[in-house]
Amino acid sequence: MQLTQLRHFVGLADSGSFSRAARGLFITQPALSRSIRALEDELGFALFDRIGHRIELTPLGRDVLERSRRLLDDARDIQELGPALRVGRAGRLAVGLGSGPAAFLTRPLLASFAARDRAMHLELARGGAALLLQRLRARSLDALVVDLLSVPPSSDLHIEMPLSMRGAFLCRPGHALARQRKLRFEQLREYPLACSPLSDEIARTLVQRYGPEAHPDTWVSLRGDDLLSLVEVATHSDAILLAVRAVAPGLRELALDPPLQASASFGLVTLARRAQAPAMDLLRQALREHLREDLPKPRDGDAAGSRAAARGGRRRAAGPRT
Repeated sequence: MQLTQLRHFVGLADSGSFSRAARGLFITQPALSRSIRALEDELGFALFDRIGHRIELTPLGRDVLERSRRLLDDARDIQELGPALRVGRAGRLAVGLGSGPAAFLTRPLLASFAARDRAMHLELARGGAALLLQRLRARSLDALVVDLLSVPPSSDLHIEMPLSMRGAFLCRPGHALARQRKLRFEQLREYPLACSPLSDEIARTLVQRYGPEAHPDTWVSLRGDDLLSLVEVATHSDAILLAVRAVAPGLRELALDPPLQASASFGLVTLARRAQAPAMDLLRQALREHLREDLPKPRDGDAAGSRAAARGGRRRAAGPRT
């Protein structure tokens, strides 16, 4: 069965005459008759009743006509969509984001694609690197933006646009530790630590810098993939957040002696030697704009929250008036 046969069938049904349909389709009447006969032979039933010089759709022919119209409409839509797909103005793109990238890329990516044509569809998925890699290999995701330290080397993966982003211990502006210029690790241990799952390399760095007590398994009190929620916890409590500095511009960075000197390396991960969706170029453009080390400016709500937290911290530090 070919689309041309369906066009001939719909044209004949609309005109009600072989001669008129042949003229409208710009083919000869015998060619139209052969096309309809071949379609009927393939389907195994008649599409038209021949009544003298007239034709009428059979009951089965009416059902096939409705379905044929839908198929031809879909084929026309696909044909018109082709040029837009080639230049990345249409299509679907599914991107997996690790906990760090999800915190500072979700809104910018959604905003970038929202400014595009309505024919462009973006789906964002969050999760751990292992689960996202499974979905990438199953082709339910087109690309990942994750911490590259959590991606095992593999010949079927292509990594590009790597960027190292500095990690830090962070707290709310009104925190008791925020006023101190140099801190010892023992002072941080007095407070709960919040973080997303850490790579083995970061764990080794913590132990090398500050000793066995700094291993995440012995110190971390709050752990989760939703890094923005952990930022909120640190903003409104005495918890210390260990994260990429750019994640929380409203929080205060703590200066430790010795310094942390740890970083996460984020990048774009795709399947090697596989054809990519044209919309990937839009993703790369958005990543060049938003995947960077410099801190974004706090939103109005974030700034207000930071100021309120600072005022609350000063009141708690001063104690009740007598």
